Amino acid sequence: MKFGFSERCLAHDTGTRHPETADRLRAIRRGLADRHCVEYVEAPPAPMEALTAVHDEAYVEEVRSFCADGGGQWDDDTVAVEETWDAIRASAGLAIWAAEAALDGDRGRETPFSLGRPPGHHAVSDDAMGFCFVNNAAVAARHVIEEGSADRVAIVDWDVHHGNGTQEIFDDAPDVFYASIHEDGLYPGTGRVEETGTGPGAGTIANVPLPAGANDADYLAAIERVVGPLLDAFDPDLLLVSAGFDAHRHDPISRMRVSSDGFALLTDRLQAAGERSDAPIAFVLEGGYGLDSLAEGVGYVHEVFDGMAPIEPNDDPDDEVVAVIDRARTVHGLD
Repeated sequence: MKFGFSERCLAHDTGTRHPETADRLRAIRRGLADRHCVEYVEAPPAPMEALTAVHDEAYVEEVRSFCADGGGQWDDDTVAVEETWDAIRASAGLAIWAAEAALDGDRGRETPFSLGRPPGHHAVSDDAMGFCFVNNAAVAARHVIEEGSADRVAIVDWDVHHGNGTQEIFDDAPDVFYASIHEDGLYPGTGRVEETGTGPGAGTIANVPLPAGANDADYLAAIERVVGPLLDAFDPDLLLVSAGFDAHRHDPISRMRVSSDGFALLTDRLQAAGERSDAPIAFVLEGGYGLDSLAEGVGYVHEVFDGMAPIEPNDDPDDEVVAVIDRARTVHGLD
């Protein structure tokens, strides 16, 4: 794979006790060091107009000024220093690069994966939260649509937390489909099955909130029975994956039980969904806070594009998971 990376993302200093640290990117790079077909690419920072295409202009200026004044605690979870502004623009720029590279033909072993931080999927149009200031995947999706490279973009979010920011930004957008598979009841407490989009965007939001303890078979069922069919119906020109790895069974802040092979399975199924629509796929890093499990998860995604066949689960999805999936299928008219 091609990995987007910038040293500027390392300068966003959240302190020694914060879970979202620069060590996450360093761990990923260490984990990729011995793998084949790894290439690193640096991209230009996101232009201001790309940020304000999905965020209120006054909010973007507030974040810039906050960082210029030395930063501090934006809220209980979200912290900045002076260098954070450059990291924000670098992270969003890497997401734009990933989307553009995929649309320009980078597939297979050249599939792009943006390794930016701060992450983005909790950032709403006018506020930062959950470690996120700018919604990287949303910036990338809107950018390629406004540039005329794509008419329709799908974002699939497998981070353990619901991407409330991405959903809010595209809630009434008919040209962006957003699907989230997340742990039910976890921060930020959004992402109910019944949240499906409003106005012209009705039906373009899909949420599959799984119970704590969901494993590979459960996530795979959510992809195969809900997300995949909805992607087929939407028929995107580009598929972006908001790739958080905090649903890993060894992550310290979630209760999910996805294995590294499980992330490879999700990658395999989403790659196949993209191929059915002739939509290239690109990845944008979100969460993941166990350094070893994060690095291994990213490595397993990479190995899928290097020819690895993922190990299929032997068990069936849990009955409680099946009930959630059935409800989602009913809400979206799949039955």
